[in-house]
Formats: sequence, structure tokens, C-alpha cells
Amino acid sequence: MRTFQAAAVVSIVISALIVVSLIGRAVSFMTEVNPADLAAGGWFPRRSMFGLPTIVTGSVIVAGIAMIVAAPLGLGAAIYLAEYARPRVRKVIKPVLEILAGIPSVVVGVFALSWISPQIIGRLSGDAGLFNMAAAGIGVGVLVTPLVASVAEDSFRAVPMSLREASYGLGAKKRSTTTKIVFPAAISGVVASIILGVSRAIGETMVVLIVAGGTGGAEFTLNPFNAGQTMTGAMAALARGSDQVRGADQAFPSLFFVGLLLFLITLTLNVVSERYVRRVRQKY
Repeated sequence: MRTFQAAAVVSIVISALIVVSLIGRAVSFMTEVNPADLAAGGWFPRRSMFGLPTIVTGSVIVAGIAMIVAAPLGLGAAIYLAEYARPRVRKVIKPVLEILAGIPSVVVGVFALSWISPQIIGRLSGDAGLFNMAAAGIGVGVLVTPLVASVAEDSFRAVPMSLREASYGLGAKKRSTTTKIVFPAAISGVVASIILGVSRAIGETMVVLIVAGGTGGAEFTLNPFNAGQTMTGAMAALARGSDQVRGADQAFPSLFFVGLLLFLITLTLNVVSERYVRRVRQKY
């Protein structure tokens, strides 16, 4: 009992220390930076251009494209595994999804750069360059799909069999039972899987660092076929494993500010998800 309690306390302390380490430098950055630099038309921290709309919008675009890919694929796979797949088929497909979840993100980034960008994005838009946010979003979607599928499948399988049997007893077909009985009953888990997927997509680093094309900075754009920058990609491109960041004096402290902003966004998503799940969760 005490061991488990100590483990829980240590995890809380570590989380608190991370937040405290971010707050100090983030506040220093906010007090010393020119507010006009935060609204600049691009993110070029080494030139004192800290355009927050650039990296926030880039993160939203990449995460949005990722969920357009991951949500239907993940939920479709979850429904198939939970409702339609035979035990033998499920024993084959389930490990494949788990293996896909274990593929390093840098491998997916190389795949997105070498195949997704030229073969898919290049055919959708002739003006798109090799490095673009659309290819990064699809690559992130590939990484997020197993997470969405796993959480959603657990929710579908948690629905009591008695609900399905009652639906069949009233003459409903398999598809009607799945869409009108099982899916609504598992909606809390479905929403949780989507929000977890969004948090994972926003926090992905390597794919956007390799494919999005904003390693040295990026201009503000709403076109997903252009090169862009995300919050995680901005931090990775600027830090590069050293505290000796060359350029403007506030370039290094900006890492802490962006990190705190990213933490607050993901925390908000998780809190909203938890409250929604508690509100709509059905007990059987």
C-alpha cells in the first residue's frame, strides 16, 4: 500500500517540478519580450519574431488533418474488432495495430517525407513542396490511429451483451444494433479516444520536425500545402539539445513559454475530456 502511495506521490511531484521549471522562464520571457513580437507574421525566434499565431495555427492544422485520418480509421477498426471480427481475425489484427503503435515516430516521419508527400500531397496539389503541413498531418494521423482504435474498442467491448441481445430480440440487424445501440452506449469512451488522439497529435514532434519544413522558422499560413511550424516542432528545431541557442536574447526563454503553453493546452483537453466522460458515462 505504501509503495503504491509513494509511486503516486512521486509522479505528482515530478509533474509539479516540470510545471515550476517552465513557469519561471516563461514569466521572464513574457515580461521582457516586446508584445508586438508575439504578433509577428512568422516564427523566427533567432530574429526576435515570436509570432505565436504561426505555431498555434500550425499545430491546429496538423492536429486537425491527423484526426481527419485517425478518427474514421481508428473508430472503424474499433467497431470491426469489437462487433464484426471473428476471434481468429481479431487475434491477427489486434497485434498488428499494437505493432503500428510501437513504430518510432522518426520512421513514420521518413515515410511521410519519402512517400506520403510526393505520392499523395503532390497529386492533390501541384504547388505543394516536398515539405508541407498536410503530409505531416497524415503522418501524425498514422501514429494516432492505433491509440484511437485501442481506447474506442475497449469502450465498445465494455457495452453489456444484454443490450445487443435485446436489440436483436426486437428484430434489429447487426448494423442497426452497432450504430444505434452499441455506439451511443460507448459514446463516453469514443469521445475520450478522440480527445486523447488530439492531445497526442498536438504533442507529436519528430514527424512535424522532419516533414512540416519549418526547422529554421516559418511564416504565418493557413494553407496546409505550405511549409509550416508547430509548437513542438518549434521547440525541437530551436533547442537541438543545447542551452546555447544562438540569436536573440529571448530565443532560449521562448522554449519555456511555448512548453508552458503546450502544457496548458493538453491539460485543458484532458480536463474537458474527463468532465465530459463523467457526465455522459452510463453505468450498467
